[in-house]
Amino acid sequence: MAVMQSILSAVATHRPLLAVLLDPDKPFRAELFASAQPDLILVGGSTGNNADQLVRRLKQQLSVPVVLFPGNVAQFTPAADALLFLSVLSSDNPDFLVGNQIKAAASVHASGIESIPMGYILVDGGRTTSVQRATGSQPIPRDNIRRIIDTAIAAELLGKQLVYLEAGSGAAIPVAPETIAAVRRQIRVPLIVGGGICTVQQMQDAFRAGADIVVIGNHFEQHPGQLKAFVEGASSL
Repeated sequence: MAVMQSILSAVATHRPLLAVLLDPDKPFRAELFASAQPDLILVGGSTGNNADQLVRRLKQQLSVPVVLFPGNVAQFTPAADALLFLSVLSSDNPDFLVGNQIKAAASVHASGIESIPMGYILVDGGRTTSVQRATGSQPIPRDNIRRIIDTAIAAELLGKQLVYLEAGSGAAIPVAPETIAAVRRQIRVPLIVGGGICTVQQMQDAFRAGADIVVIGNHFEQHPGQLKAFVEGASSL
């Protein structure tokens, strides 16, 4: 089944999806998946170029869908199951709104990979993140909920199939549940939330507020043994 169809099927049955984000520039730690596997694996980072090797290793060793979440054109590989073809809608940097997408378009089109249009919205997470440095733009202030909502609505109207609310890798403060709920009420497409989520409770709060997919990266790099608890925490909802 195509990745987007799997996501839509889960959303239709109100099944929360947990995704693990792996940085291609960091060592792949197989023990992360020793006792439990998430619903999705995202591969990408704000910097770095080589995602192909990691994607191919993951495809050989795991049965979980592997989806590219690229930070730049060089991270594209047709070996993945799907590509999040994202635009950073909170940025005023044209390279991340459409410039990099144009550079990658011919390769993506020729590869035949499943490409999922996604609106990416960076929300202030309490510290400067790698995403902020890479895009050269400021996140939307976390108390400007109206701007966050309007950006999410614009993403849907532009034809994005997913909306991603992101506090940034290593954020001090995750996206607030009230912000997630406010966005959820206004859009119809699946909602992804990530950045700064470090506990099962924070993950469950995000799901209960309306997130369809929760993404966790940094926390599992530091605490790989906790993946099973998060997987069980998501499946218990």
